[in-house]
Amino acid sequence: MFRIWAKVMQEDHITKQTVYAREETFSYAKFFDYLTDICGELDIPTPVLLKPHIFNYAKFNHVIFRPSDFMEDPGFDKLALENIL
Repeated sequence: MFRIWAKVMQEDHITKQTVYAREETFSYAKFFDYLTDICGELDIPTPVLLKPHIFNYAKFNHVIFRPSDFMEDPGFDKLALENIL
């Protein structure tokens, strides 16, 4: 089982948040699927997922998506995903 805390931030304040939990073992190959599910729950667009995003999550247990990571204007400053240990 794994859990990811997702936070939508505007001017360093959390405007939306959710805890995404799955009973299966975490897989980096499915990270985009997890990201899509999280964005669907938060009702926000899905960002472009690049290797540095996955590496940051693997190494530091968190990743931040900025407005430049989205194809459209997301309407917030950042989306932060954090692994809940």
